[in-house]
Amino acid sequence: MPQALLLENIHPDAAKSLRDHGFTVTTMKGALSEDELIEALDGVDLLGVRSKTTVTRKVIDARPNLSAIGCFCIGTNQVDLDYAGTHGIAVFNAPYSNTRSVVELVIGDIICLLRRIPAHTHHMKHGMWDKSANGSHEVRGKTLGIIGYGNIGSQLSVLAEALGMRVMFYDLEEKLALGNAQRCETLNELLEQSDIVTLHVDGRKSNTGFFGEDQFAHMKQDSIFLNLSRGFVADLGALKQHLDSGHIAGAAVDVFPIEPKKTGDPFETALADEDNMILTPHIGGSTLEAQESIGHFVSQRLEDYWEKGSTSLSVNMPQINLSENRGVARIAHLHSNLPGVLARVNHVLGEENINIAAQALGTEGELGYVVTDVAQRPNRETLEALRSIEGTIRMRVIS
Repeated sequence: MPQALLLENIHPDAAKSLRDHGFTVTTMKGALSEDELIEALDGVDLLGVRSKTTVTRKVIDARPNLSAIGCFCIGTNQVDLDYAGTHGIAVFNAPYSNTRSVVELVIGDIICLLRRIPAHTHHMKHGMWDKSANGSHEVRGKTLGIIGYGNIGSQLSVLAEALGMRVMFYDLEEKLALGNAQRCETLNELLEQSDIVTLHVDGRKSNTGFFGEDQFAHMKQDSIFLNLSRGFVADLGALKQHLDSGHIAGAAVDVFPIEPKKTGDPFETALADEDNMILTPHIGGSTLEAQESIGHFVSQRLEDYWEKGSTSLSVNMPQINLSENRGVARIAHLHSNLPGVLARVNHVLGEENINIAAQALGTEGELGYVVTDVAQRPNRETLEALRSIEGTIRMRVIS
């Protein structure tokens, strides 16, 4: 039976779905280090992770029989995508499933910070009654600056407008503005006009240290800062300086440059003593609804890849959406994107008088992927001939 390993407390519906499709499933609550992961992957066909487990080149080299990785989250920067692809490992994620959960937390954080709820709560817990409107504001009429106008940023834009906020956004790519949102040509244009600045950029390496001292300095006096995107994007030391100076009135941080591997591990941050501060342990997408949705979505992608060879919505493979097998067997051939590979595949099959019932080819960058439904099961010699085609990365037969 095929083996699946699910780490980091992935929703149990994912394990149930995989078991229903014939997998033996092992689940673990925490993340694993590189060496621990290599050991745990012995005999494993499918791996499921969230954001804390890193799948490096060393892991991939040590476990070349791994077929697919499911990232049960939005980001995929914890996996070396290109290296996985060139070694025949398909990677899938859930780019939309927890969008609403993140957006709702952002809205809640904004309201709490503008009303200085963290500061009032701290005072109440320490026996101080401070019934005052000083520094407290409504969200209505405030300008929200969204940096990164993707799935989360654009949905946040809609909800913020419904609350009466003016929305501005900045994105490196051309994006359609929703509602009355206004696009800014430069980042500084957004920073200088926004009462609240929130980061929703992706995990590409070029975003490391993207928001630092210069960007904080351009923010308005008494503005609010939020980061629920990636921990390595914002300079938290610079944020603390601007909080301590009174330039920035409050902040919410959900992601950190270094985070504990599992629940219960100790955690420290210099931001803990700030007055109007919301600190959360990377829970932006952690609602029961989102985790259930992610569990269903990613497990289905893994099942479709294993059972059909479908790479639909893979983040590192050519995209082929496949229906049921129209022949007796299905041959999935992943190869380097070289000229003539499809012709060579068909030549090998033709030499053995094997009829092709259906065929699909996709290419993406350095990879090519051809899936062929054949009218009879190929013998061992035919399969070896297909594996011997120049550029072959991985070939498997799907019944």
